[in-house]
Amino acid sequence: MWKMMAGVSRSCSGGQCVQGGSKLIMGMRTGAGGDGGTTLVIPWWNAMGLTLCSCVCHGLCGTNTPRQTVSTSPFLPVAITMPSLLAVLLDSPPAPPEDPRSFWSSAQHSPNFTLSLDRRVAQRVPTEQSTDSVRGEVGLQGGLHVWQVDWDPAERGSHAVIGVSTQHCPLQTSGYTVLVGGDGESWGWELGSNQLWHNNAPMCLYPRRQSGDIALKVPATVLMVLDGDAGTLGFVVDGCYLGTALWGLPHSTPLFPAASSVWGGCRIGLRYLNGGPRELPSLMSLCRLCVRQAAGGACETTLDRLGLPPALRRLV
Repeated sequence: MWKMMAGVSRSCSGGQCVQGGSKLIMGMRTGAGGDGGTTLVIPWWNAMGLTLCSCVCHGLCGTNTPRQTVSTSPFLPVAITMPSLLAVLLDSPPAPPEDPRSFWSSAQHSPNFTLSLDRRVAQRVPTEQSTDSVRGEVGLQGGLHVWQVDWDPAERGSHAVIGVSTQHCPLQTSGYTVLVGGDGESWGWELGSNQLWHNNAPMCLYPRRQSGDIALKVPATVLMVLDGDAGTLGFVVDGCYLGTALWGLPHSTPLFPAASSVWGGCRIGLRYLNGGPRELPSLMSLCRLCVRQAAGGACETTLDRLGLPPALRRLV
């Protein structure tokens, strides 16, 4: 696919791009070209994406394009390549803040948790010898979904867990322990120790590392990635995709974002970023992603300098 993109001519007119003996024609059937060349037919919206890639790559040549900042995150050495569908979702406009999937549930939380007026922040009341949990308002089945969880490391203490659960996971227990991941109805990542939990048993460190068992310091913002079709849960930290953390999640029951804590006064924010069916992303969305990544950190400023036709500029 990318070789074909690189070969698209910069001279395009009348819905047709010509490169040597090959043609890209929008909206027609595949066949041999009249000049003996090969005709490759692609939908017009995908052809626009290919044209956009060609124009931007040409326009960026020889320019001082702002480079993306090199990450110094300790998670970078253990990151893996982000799946294309996840990368497209994270590059797309997020769901509006008022989306119900961004709310903590007003009914499904420990009595030791209180919610902000917009229900996007849960705060634990200082209580001794208690572990408390809160669940999201909306449970999801199927598709790929991403939540953002904001939790200040200074407000975590021990047994600070985020993950997903069914509606049957308990919301409170006595003592200090892991609650999300503490039974067969929940799956969690303990942020302080980096330990994965399910069915009241520690599983392994996450992200998985080849050597050493020192816990990595998880920053304030973490993205949770639920693949409801594959039955897996993963995380993105500092823009680094850490791979599948937990698997074997049920397909037949809704799963809710969840968190549990023992720290008095901690505040845990929730935001649903994006989601959709687990299917291959369109060529146009991949082209858009490629262009935005190539444009670097100051993406909008860089693209404005190129003088793209309005139809192409709207794509990015």
